[in-house]
Amino acid sequence: MDWTVWAGLAAGLLIAMVTAPVGVSGAVFLLPVHLSVFGVPNPAITPTNLLFNVVAGPGALWRYRRDGALRGGLARRLVAGTLPGVVLGAAIRVFALPGPGVFRLLIAALLLPLGVWLCVRTLAPAPVRAGAAAEPSPAALTTLAVAVGVVGGIYGIGGGSLLGPILAARGLPMARVAPAALAATFATSIVGAGAYALLSLIGGDVAPSWWLGLACGLGGLVGGYLGARLQPRLPETTLRLLLGGLAAVLGTFYAAQTLA
Repeated sequence: MDWTVWAGLAAGLLIAMVTAPVGVSGAVFLLPVHLSVFGVPNPAITPTNLLFNVVAGPGALWRYRRDGALRGGLARRLVAGTLPGVVLGAAIRVFALPGPGVFRLLIAALLLPLGVWLCVRTLAPAPVRAGAAAEPSPAALTTLAVAVGVVGGIYGIGGGSLLGPILAARGLPMARVAPAALAATFATSIVGAGAYALLSLIGGDVAPSWWLGLACGLGGLVGGYLGARLQPRLPETTLRLLLGGLAAVLGTFYAAQTLA
């Protein structure tokens, strides 16, 4: 068996185990691995990440559903908004943003400030944090979900890495944010993968790296389940700092690559 399959299994498992407790599938953190280690070309890297999300997603979601964490309307609102957005994002990715430079710059511009914002809010005094603890209205949630769906369709990350920090910084508890963000990621990844399959018929070679995507996804299936099982045992502050730190580190990484 090719070494990339084993490496993909290990990378998917480790990344998903760390990111699932905070509502991130891990695909966004596979981007530098796919680019730098496995050499997946653009724009095929995007559907490869979507394939990872589709295969890996059920692991964490099954565990969250078993624990009753998927009840409520937050997940439904996010899914309803991100689904149309991811189709538009896929079209933009294929026809308007094929270059890796713009790709990395956009990731840095979005994730770095989000991560710093969440960490600052988490470490702020209690009165300051209380001022941000207001759940967005249904209309605002839908608008946010559509915008994140577009971004997720462009990046192939499903959108959870953006929804998680935004909602957590608004004051929503991680026990609600993580399952809802992962549900939106899983649903939009299915639609996004289908959109790329259709676009590949008219827009050139945008098929995923099938073996690598499946290998990473199988690793993520196990890692996501383990991470979701671990989440209730972690303090809220730890989860928020983990989410903010992951977003800030990845944003910094891509900013450095863009400026190099």
